[in-house]
Amino acid sequence: MKKKQLLQLAVIMMICTVTVMSTKAQSGGPRLGIGVDVGSTLKSPTRTTLGADLRLQQPFGHGLSGILTTGYYQFFKANSYNPSFGIIPLKAGLKYFPAKNIYIAAEAGVGFGTKKGAGTSFVYSPSLGLAFGDGFDVSLKYENFTDYEGYAQQLALRFAYGFKL
Repeated sequence: MKKKQLLQLAVIMMICTVTVMSTKAQSGGPRLGIGVDVGSTLKSPTRTTLGADLRLQQPFGHGLSGILTTGYYQFFKANSYNPSFGIIPLKAGLKYFPAKNIYIAAEAGVGFGTKKGAGTSFVYSPSLGLAFGDGFDVSLKYENFTDYEGYAQQLALRFAYGFKL
């Protein structure tokens, strides 16, 4: 799939998610989460990753929520031959609670490279996490920005705090 088609698909997914979020809003209301991501890439040379994100979550009921996420991730250089780079993700997805405080989430969207010539990449990100009643959230996620030859494929821990809007 070409980059333009991927971008169009991501925008359509986000519009659909926002539409569902606004029409199916139920008790509990929307939440805004602020997170910090710390991880490592999975391709050699291994890089350290650090990021911050904002996540809007709207419950649909029956343990299902829609999520929209954006932020910034920095992939630090492993050596002088592999320079560091940044990515700004824009993702939409679903978060499901099969049991109290335990969730599974899946997101897809686009990542915008911040370095000249980096372009735009399709991104997908499944995760497994724990959401605590006081607003704290911890998750383990796999994330792959597909157009960066595996150098932006990461396994990360996300530490977040969410509050009701």
